[in-house]
Amino acid sequence: MITDDARQPERLRHAASWLINQVSAHSHRLVADRFAAAGARGYHYRLLATLEEYGPASQADLGRRAAIDRSDVVAALNQMADKKLVERAPDPADRRRNIITLTPAGRSHLRELDRVLAGIQDELLAPLSPPERARFTEMLARVSEHHAGNRP
Repeated sequence: MITDDARQPERLRHAASWLINQVSAHSHRLVADRFAAAGARGYHYRLLATLEEYGPASQADLGRRAAIDRSDVVAALNQMADKKLVERAPDPADRRRNIITLTPAGRSHLRELDRVLAGIQDELLAPLSPPERARFTEMLARVSEHHAGNRP
C-alpha cells in the first residue's frame, strides 16, 4: 500500500517524482496480482494488445513495439504459444525468423485482460472523478511521450 502521507516528510509530499514512484509501485503490484489471477502477466497483455493493434509481426518487431527486451519476448511468447494464444509460423520472406499471429483464443484472453485492467484503473484512480481521471491520464501521457522522445 502507498505510505501514509502524514508520515512522509513535507518535501516528499510535494515532489512529483516521489509521488509518481509511490503510485507506480502500487500500480505494479495491482497489475501483477490481478493479471496473475487471470493466468497472465503484464508482458502477455502488452504483446497481445500490440498484435491486435498492429497485426502479425516478427518477434523482434513485436518486442520493439511492445517495449519488451528480446529475451523476455521469447519467454512470454513461449508461454502464450503453449496456451494457444498466439501462433508462430516461419516468415515466407525469411525462413530464419518467425511471424507471430494472435489466435481467436488470444483475442478472447485479451478481452478478459481488458476487463481486469479496467478494474485496476478504477481501483488505482478511485479518489479521482471521471473528468479528473481523463485529465490525469492525459497529463501522464504527455510527460511519458516527452521523455520517450528524449531517450538516447
